[in-house]
Amino acid sequence: MTANNAAPAFATIMFLTGVGIPILAALNGGLGARLGSPMAASMILFGLAFLIATAGALMTASVGQIRFTSDIPAQFYFGGLFVAFYVIAVTFIAPRFGVGNAIFFVLVGQLVSAATIDHFGLFGALRSAIDAKRVAGIALMIAGVYLARRT
Repeated sequence: MTANNAAPAFATIMFLTGVGIPILAALNGGLGARLGSPMAASMILFGLAFLIATAGALMTASVGQIRFTSDIPAQFYFGGLFVAFYVIAVTFIAPRFGVGNAIFFVLVGQLVSAATIDHFGLFGALRSAIDAKRVAGIALMIAGVYLARRT
């Protein structure tokens, strides 16, 4: 299956991932509030995520691929820092700022970061230059999210 043939499936999975982000924020924020500790809630989330990832690695015989080696540039191992930062930040902030407001700023950050990564082909990403049409599209997306969140 090529990337073009898989595009509808990929789009659906990423859409569902996007649906899950505010749900994660609301659930983990609520757990943190009930526990009285966003850090404890984050630990529970990561513990469950670790168990699920471990089960997936065992079921797909991927465990042997887990390694730290100097052949892989160090920056490729730092994704966990960003995941931890996101989970801890949203767990702490969403109950105080509102899930919608928190996710609005996450979306704006994602749009800017994704466009930058694509433009420069950072971390081996496919290059897609930022042009006036893309800037306009991103601006419209930001405006749309802002209008949808405006109360």
